[in-house]
Amino acid sequence: MSYKNLRDIPVYKKALELCHMSREIASYVSLNKDLLKLYQSNSHRDSIADSLLTDAILIPKKIALAEISGCHIERMRSASFINIMIRNINSYCTGLEKDGVKEKEYLNLLRKEIKSFRRSFKKWRSSFPDGGSNYWN
Repeated sequence: MSYKNLRDIPVYKKALELCHMSREIASYVSLNKDLLKLYQSNSHRDSIADSLLTDAILIPKKIALAEISGCHIERMRSASFINIMIRNINSYCTGLEKDGVKEKEYLNLLRKEIKSFRRSFKKWRSSFPDGGSNYWN
């Protein structure tokens, strides 16, 4: 599958949207505006923003890996990993609220984007040969 074809896959598009929104929120809430150096900060908020950004970036990468790989086991591993990242991102939103982010409407927008991504993710996951039925709740 080519790079161009990945962009035609709805779940991949949604993952890129989630990634973009996560980047914007991480930039907004962090004290360190150099997102590439968030991991060096001693700020708890910067640490959460860095984790948010890292996990959001990994989701489209895992979708691409699953799509490019013809291996059923690799697809299932990627889907399982993505499920964990989705839960993590929701937790980071809660963590940012507890750390004092006042603009909760931005975090709620991210949560809404996560829900939208999750719908697309479930549809994509069900396209696996066994429908992903052995792995999911």
